[in-house]
Amino acid sequence: MDGKALAAQVRAEVAREVAELGRPIGLATVLVGEDQASALYVRRKQEACAEVGIEAIHHELAAETSEAELLGLVAELNADERVTGILVQLPLPEQVDESRVIRALDPVKDVDGFHPASAGHLLQGEPTFVAATPAGIMEILRAYEIPLEGSRAVVVGRSNIVGKPMGLLLLAENATVTTCHSRTRDLAAVVREADVVVAAVGRAAMITKEMVKEGAAVVDVGINRVDGKVVGDVADDVREVAGHLTPVPGGVGPMTIASLLRNTVRAARYQAGLLAFPGG
Repeated sequence: MDGKALAAQVRAEVAREVAELGRPIGLATVLVGEDQASALYVRRKQEACAEVGIEAIHHELAAETSEAELLGLVAELNADERVTGILVQLPLPEQVDESRVIRALDPVKDVDGFHPASAGHLLQGEPTFVAATPAGIMEILRAYEIPLEGSRAVVVGRSNIVGKPMGLLLLAENATVTTCHSRTRDLAAVVREADVVVAAVGRAAMITKEMVKEGAAVVDVGINRVDGKVVGDVADDVREVAGHLTPVPGGVGPMTIASLLRNTVRAARYQAGLLAFPGG
C-alpha cells in the first residue's frame, strides 16, 4: 500500500482547499532540544506546508528550556491570529510535563489531535482533530478498499498517539477491534486471527510471517534504525503472506504529514466560522 503516492494526492487536494479558502493559514511548529529525528520530522512538515501554501512558523528552543518558558510560548501561539494550528514536537525533555503542555493548547488549534478535547470528541463519535498517524492509516485502508465492517482488527500498541485512537477509528467502521500490548498473552495467536493488523510498538521486526494470517492487510507504523537502516515493526517475510502491506519508509509516514496538513485546513475552517467547533 503506497502511502507516498496517496500522500501526494492528498497534498494536491489540500493545496486546492488552501487556495479556495482565500485566507492566510499558518502552522506553528515548536522543537525543544536537538534530537535529530525530531528535527527531521519538523523539517519535513515545514516543507510540506510550503508545498500546499501554508505558512510554516517555526520556534526552536534549547534543550534546557523550562516548562514555564514553553507554556509561555504556547500561550503566545494560542493568542496569535497568524497561527492556525500548533504542533509541539514530541518527545519533550524530561523537565517538561508533556501532558501539561498538550492540555495548554487551544483545542481549536490542536492539529496534532492530542488534546483531551480532541480525544474526547473522537471517543464520542464526533471527531474534530484526529491524531495524524491514525487518520492517515484510515485513508490508506479506504484507498485500497480494505474491508473493515465485520472484520477482525488487531492493533499492536496502546499509545495515546497511535494505538488508542486507531482502535476507536476502526471501531467506528464496525470492525471488531483487539488492542494488544506488552502484557498480552500469546500475542502471536491473537494477531494471527486478524484480517487487519496495525503494528505500532517501535520494536523492529516484532510482527513475523508466522503471526500473520494469509491475505491479511498489515499496516506498519514502526520507525526503527537497525544497522544504519530504517525498518518497521513488521519483518520482511510478512510480505510472503500479507494481502496488503505498507512499506517502511514510504507507507504511513507520508500520510501522517498529509493528514496533519488536512487538520490545519480544518482548523482554519473552524476559526473562520465555516465549521462549528463542538462546545465552541
